[in-house]
Amino acid sequence: MSFFPSSLENLIDKFASLPGIGKKSAQRLAFYLLSQPDEEAKAFADAIREAKANVHCCKVCQNLTDGDICAICRSDRRDKGLICVVSEPRDVVSIERGREYNGTYHVLHGALSPMNHVGPDDIRIKELLVRVADSDVEEVIMATNPDTEGEATAMYISRLLKPFNVKVTRLAYGIPVGSNLEFADDATLNRAIEGRTEM
Repeated sequence: MSFFPSSLENLIDKFASLPGIGKKSAQRLAFYLLSQPDEEAKAFADAIREAKANVHCCKVCQNLTDGDICAICRSDRRDKGLICVVSEPRDVVSIERGREYNGTYHVLHGALSPMNHVGPDDIRIKELLVRVADSDVEEVIMATNPDTEGEATAMYISRLLKPFNVKVTRLAYGIPVGSNLEFADDATLNRAIEGRTEM
Protein backbone atom coordinates (compact mmCIF):
# COMPACT_ATOMS: atom_id res chain seq x y z
CA MET A 1 0.00 0.00 0.00
CA SER A 2 1.34 3.42 -0.98
CA PHE A 3 1.32 6.28 1.51
CA PHE A 4 1.75 8.96 -1.19
CA PRO A 5 -0.25 10.11 -4.20
CA SER A 6 0.73 8.29 -7.40
CA SER A 7 2.36 11.40 -8.93
CA LEU A 8 4.56 11.82 -5.83
CA GLU A 9 5.43 8.10 -5.86
CA ASN A 10 6.41 8.49 -9.52
CA LEU A 11 8.68 11.45 -8.69
CA ILE A 12 10.30 9.49 -5.83
CA ASP A 13 10.86 6.51 -8.15
CA LYS A 14 12.50 8.78 -10.76
CA PHE A 15 14.90 10.20 -8.16
CA ALA A 16 15.59 6.69 -6.78
CA SER A 17 16.58 5.54 -10.28
CA LEU A 18 19.52 7.97 -10.26
CA PRO A 19 22.93 6.51 -9.36
CA GLY A 20 23.82 6.86 -5.68
CA ILE A 21 20.29 7.88 -4.66
CA GLY A 22 18.45 5.48 -2.36
CA LYS A 23 14.74 5.48 -1.51
CA LYS A 24 15.13 7.76 1.55
CA SER A 25 17.25 10.31 -0.35
CA ALA A 26 14.75 10.18 -3.20
CA GLN A 27 11.93 10.97 -0.79
CA ARG A 28 13.87 13.92 0.67
CA LEU A 29 14.55 15.32 -2.80
CA ALA A 30 10.93 14.91 -3.87
CA PHE A 31 9.60 16.57 -0.69
CA TYR A 32 12.12 19.38 -1.07
CA LEU A 33 11.01 20.07 -4.65
CA LEU A 34 7.36 20.05 -3.64
CA SER A 35 8.08 22.58 -0.89
CA GLN A 36 9.67 25.02 -3.38
CA PRO A 37 7.72 27.84 -5.02
CA ASP A 38 6.21 26.94 -8.40
CA GLU A 39 8.75 29.05 -10.31
CA GLU A 40 11.68 27.22 -8.62
CA ALA A 41 10.25 23.79 -9.45
CA LYS A 42 9.58 24.92 -13.02
CA ALA A 43 13.14 26.28 -13.33
CA PHE A 44 14.48 22.92 -12.14
CA ALA A 45 12.38 21.02 -14.69
CA ASP A 46 13.35 23.49 -17.44
CA ALA A 47 17.05 23.03 -16.62
CA ILE A 48 16.70 19.27 -17.11
CA ARG A 49 14.80 19.69 -20.40
CA GLU A 50 17.29 22.28 -21.67
CA ALA A 51 20.30 20.11 -20.83
CA LYS A 52 18.69 17.09 -22.50
CA ALA A 53 17.87 19.13 -25.61
CA ASN A 54 21.18 20.99 -25.99
CA VAL A 55 23.98 18.81 -24.62
CA HIS A 56 25.47 16.24 -26.99
CA CYS A 57 28.84 14.76 -27.90
CA CYS A 58 31.66 16.79 -29.42
CA LYS A 59 32.30 15.72 -33.03
CA VAL A 60 36.03 15.44 -32.30
CA CYS A 61 36.55 14.05 -28.79
CA GLN A 62 33.06 12.78 -27.80
CA ASN A 63 33.06 14.93 -24.64
CA LEU A 64 29.81 16.68 -23.73
CA THR A 65 29.21 20.07 -25.31
CA ASP A 66 26.40 22.33 -26.43
CA GLY A 67 28.15 23.19 -29.71
CA ASP A 68 29.49 21.11 -32.58
CA ILE A 69 32.99 21.10 -31.07
CA CYS A 70 33.84 21.48 -27.37
CA ALA A 71 35.96 24.31 -25.94
CA ILE A 72 38.98 22.03 -25.38
CA CYS A 73 39.06 20.86 -29.01
CA ARG A 74 38.55 24.45 -30.27
CA SER A 75 41.39 25.85 -28.16
CA ASP A 76 44.59 26.82 -29.98
CA ARG A 77 46.50 26.44 -26.70
CA ARG A 78 45.94 22.68 -26.52
CA ASP A 79 48.49 20.17 -27.83
CA LYS A 80 46.53 18.36 -30.56
CA GLY A 81 49.25 15.70 -30.83
CA LEU A 82 48.38 14.39 -27.35
CA ILE A 83 45.12 12.55 -26.62
CA CYS A 84 44.10 11.39 -23.16
CA VAL A 85 41.54 8.56 -23.39
CA VAL A 86 39.03 8.47 -20.53
CA SER A 87 35.94 6.37 -19.83
CA GLU A 88 33.43 9.08 -18.91
CA PRO A 89 32.98 12.86 -19.30
CA ARG A 90 33.40 13.31 -15.52
CA ASP A 91 36.97 11.93 -15.90
CA VAL A 92 37.83 14.96 -18.06
CA VAL A 93 36.79 17.21 -15.16
CA SER A 94 39.01 15.23 -12.77
CA ILE A 95 42.10 15.59 -14.97
CA GLU A 96 41.40 19.26 -15.74
CA ARG A 97 41.27 19.99 -11.99
CA GLY A 98 45.00 19.24 -11.81
CA ARG A 99 45.76 22.07 -14.31
CA GLU A 100 48.85 20.22 -15.60
CA TYR A 101 47.57 18.40 -18.66
CA ASN A 102 47.54 20.49 -21.85
CA GLY A 103 46.52 17.97 -24.50
CA THR A 104 43.12 16.92 -25.79
CA TYR A 105 40.79 14.11 -24.74
CA HIS A 106 38.79 11.25 -26.13
CA VAL A 107 35.78 10.09 -24.11
CA LEU A 108 34.76 6.45 -24.60
CA HIS A 109 31.44 6.68 -22.72
CA GLY A 110 32.06 3.39 -20.97
CA ALA A 111 34.52 0.53 -20.72
CA LEU A 112 34.61 -2.98 -22.12
CA SER A 113 32.64 -5.30 -19.87
CA PRO A 114 31.61 -8.69 -21.30
CA MET A 115 29.71 -9.47 -18.08
CA ASN A 116 27.50 -6.42 -18.70
CA HIS A 117 27.31 -7.06 -22.47
CA VAL A 118 29.42 -3.98 -23.31
CA GLY A 119 31.63 -4.70 -26.31
CA PRO A 120 33.88 -2.60 -28.58
CA ASP A 121 30.93 -1.42 -30.67
CA ASP A 122 29.12 -0.09 -27.59
CA ILE A 123 31.73 2.54 -26.72
CA ARG A 124 33.50 5.21 -28.80
CA ILE A 125 36.57 3.26 -29.92
CA LYS A 126 35.96 3.60 -33.68
CA GLU A 127 35.88 7.38 -33.38
CA LEU A 128 39.26 7.31 -31.64
CA LEU A 129 40.80 5.16 -34.39
CA VAL A 130 39.47 7.47 -37.11
CA ARG A 131 40.80 10.46 -35.22
CA VAL A 132 44.29 8.97 -34.83
CA ALA A 133 44.34 7.93 -38.50
CA ASP A 134 43.27 11.38 -39.74
CA SER A 135 45.54 13.63 -37.64
CA ASP A 136 49.12 14.04 -36.42
CA VAL A 137 48.72 12.34 -33.06
CA GLU A 138 52.03 11.56 -31.36
CA GLU A 139 50.88 10.05 -28.07
CA VAL A 140 47.73 8.47 -26.68
CA ILE A 141 47.50 8.31 -22.89
CA MET A 142 45.22 5.57 -21.60
CA ALA A 143 43.50 7.03 -18.52
CA THR A 144 40.77 4.44 -18.00
CA ASN A 145 40.06 3.29 -14.45
CA PRO A 146 42.55 0.89 -12.83
CA ASP A 147 39.94 -1.88 -12.50
CA THR A 148 39.34 -5.01 -14.58
CA GLU A 149 37.18 -3.28 -17.18
CA GLY A 150 39.46 -0.25 -17.44
CA GLU A 151 42.58 -2.40 -17.83
CA ALA A 152 40.91 -4.59 -20.47
CA THR A 153 39.78 -1.50 -22.38
CA ALA A 154 43.25 0.06 -22.26
CA MET A 155 44.91 -3.15 -23.47
CA TYR A 156 42.37 -3.63 -26.27
CA ILE A 157 42.75 -0.06 -27.55
CA SER A 158 46.55 -0.15 -27.30
CA ARG A 159 46.58 -3.22 -29.57
CA LEU A 160 44.32 -1.47 -32.08
CA LEU A 161 46.62 1.58 -32.09
CA LYS A 162 49.83 -0.39 -32.82
CA PRO A 163 49.56 -0.08 -36.65
CA PHE A 164 49.27 3.73 -36.38
CA ASN A 165 52.81 4.13 -35.06
CA VAL A 166 51.79 6.33 -32.12
CA LYS A 167 53.21 6.16 -28.63
CA VAL A 168 50.65 4.61 -26.25
CA THR A 169 51.16 5.21 -22.52
CA ARG A 170 49.21 4.36 -19.38
CA LEU A 171 48.68 6.59 -16.33
CA ALA A 172 51.07 5.73 -13.52
CA TYR A 173 49.66 4.12 -10.40
CA GLY A 174 50.99 4.50 -6.92
CA ILE A 175 50.65 5.73 -3.40
CA PRO A 176 48.33 8.71 -2.95
CA VAL A 177 50.00 11.89 -1.73
CA GLY A 178 49.50 12.35 2.00
CA SER A 179 48.81 8.69 2.77
CA ASN A 180 50.84 6.06 4.66
CA LEU A 181 52.44 2.96 3.13
CA GLU A 182 50.87 0.73 5.78
CA PHE A 183 47.40 1.47 4.37
CA ALA A 184 48.27 0.71 0.72
CA ASP A 185 47.14 -2.62 -0.71
CA ASP A 186 49.59 -5.05 -2.35
CA ALA A 187 48.56 -4.24 -5.93
CA THR A 188 49.00 -0.50 -5.37
CA LEU A 189 52.42 -0.99 -3.78
CA ASN A 190 53.52 -3.26 -6.65
CA ARG A 191 52.38 -0.70 -9.23
CA ALA A 192 54.15 2.09 -7.32
CA ILE A 193 57.40 0.12 -7.35
CA GLU A 194 57.05 -0.71 -11.06
CA GLY A 195 56.33 2.93 -11.91
CA ARG A 196 59.08 4.47 -9.80
CA THR A 197 60.95 7.48 -11.25
CA GLU A 198 64.46 8.81 -10.79
CA MET A 199 64.91 11.70 -8.35
